[in-house]
Amino acid sequence: MPKMKTHSGVKKRFKLTGKGKLKRQQANRRHYLEHKSSRLTRRLASDELVSSADAPKLKKMMGK
Repeated sequence: MPKMKTHSGVKKRFKLTGKGKLKRQQANRRHYLEHKSSRLTRRLASDELVSSADAPKLKKMMGK
């Protein structure tokens, strides 16, 4: 059986925490920032945890 390859898109977008959960960045922080309030851009700056339903599939794609 060949080895599983890691999905390079997932590898770039997600990080594992110390306890094995997945961290991701929030959407809507890339461009058109002058139209968004400072409060919104600060809120979007923090990382989120991936939902528990999606985590097993993403971990498999990462090869974990």
